[in-house]
Amino acid sequence: MEFEMLAKTFRGLEEVLATELVNIGANNVQLQRRAVSFTGEQALLYKANLCCRTASRILKPILTFEASNPDQVYEQVKKVNWIDYMTVDSTFAVDSTVYSEEFRHSKFVAYRVKDAIVDWFTEKFDRRPSVRIDSPQMMINIHIADKKCTLSLDSSGESLHKRGYRIAQTEAPLNEALAAGMLLMAGWKGQTNFLDPMCGSGTLLIEAALIALNIPPGIYRSSFAFEKWHDFDEELFDTLYNDDSYERPFDFKIYGSDNSPRAIKIAEQNVKSTGLSKYIELQLMPVQKLEAPAENCFIVTNPPYGERITSDDIYGMYASLGTTIKHKFAGSTVWVISSHDECLDKIGLKPSERIRLLNGSLDCWYNRYDIFAGKRNDFVANKKGNEEMKVRRNERK
Repeated sequence: MEFEMLAKTFRGLEEVLATELVNIGANNVQLQRRAVSFTGEQALLYKANLCCRTASRILKPILTFEASNPDQVYEQVKKVNWIDYMTVDSTFAVDSTVYSEEFRHSKFVAYRVKDAIVDWFTEKFDRRPSVRIDSPQMMINIHIADKKCTLSLDSSGESLHKRGYRIAQTEAPLNEALAAGMLLMAGWKGQTNFLDPMCGSGTLLIEAALIALNIPPGIYRSSFAFEKWHDFDEELFDTLYNDDSYERPFDFKIYGSDNSPRAIKIAEQNVKSTGLSKYIELQLMPVQKLEAPAENCFIVTNPPYGERITSDDIYGMYASLGTTIKHKFAGSTVWVISSHDECLDKIGLKPSERIRLLNGSLDCWYNRYDIFAGKRNDFVANKKGNEEMKVRRNERK
């Protein structure tokens, strides 16, 4: 039986997530603010948690209503037949997300939801379930937009961007879901060699390998919240978890380099924990000394910016990146994310595409650079000629 679900994500990744959901069989897919709603059966709920690279959590709405204050929220939540979802011996926690002028304190809303659940059980059984912040058996989410309230069961538990493969991290590591979203936006499918010349703790390298091999990111996690639900179908989940029929071969190599010995050591630990060392090659190397490790590299990188700008020569680092890719990576496509336009300007290349993304609290530009051999005008003319030839071929069909 189909039911409604909501996949939460990060700003700018909604369309990528919607495509992911369609690809795994979701129906009635609709974009929302930092979320995508869809419908499907229980197997799809499990699959969305296992396979969606850009989702932060998968919610199962159980009640939608309108309210103007926390007391009205309390009254509505208390109408739910809670024994359908948990028992007096269950532990639970409530998370709240509020975008409303009517509700000023999201924590107080969560507190009133908790009160309603506790009071419902106390009145029925003269006993109450316990609130537990760490690893509760049931995670409940209340989302309020203006006066519209949606009460949901959180099927994920810990945010899905926490894959479970990260052993250690550098300062300000890239969020795994954002890294995967950047790669999918760029059109990465494992079609060539891949390079991150400022790889840090290796997040982009690992996510690139998972996409290339079509390995679900959720297989590294120790658990999901839905495994503690009343209706958990262990046999169905095991079948989905152990299904490797969708994995595909990857005949290229993923290269990562960094000028920090500590970053390379951390990246090595993280790569080893994924079991993907045979596909990922790391080296200690400043970007200005980098040589193309292979032809036709697909380059995506997250240079230092924001709080990570501590070097006096940060502009020089971006300038070196521009010089290196311009002179040594002809024919490559390069994507760079940064919150600083002045830094991106130092690359010295005109981006062919710009996408606005949010990295944590930082507004960023995600720029694409097409690195061509020879003069830019020749490249543009050649590209235009190829497109016209393609049009003529299609007209003859």
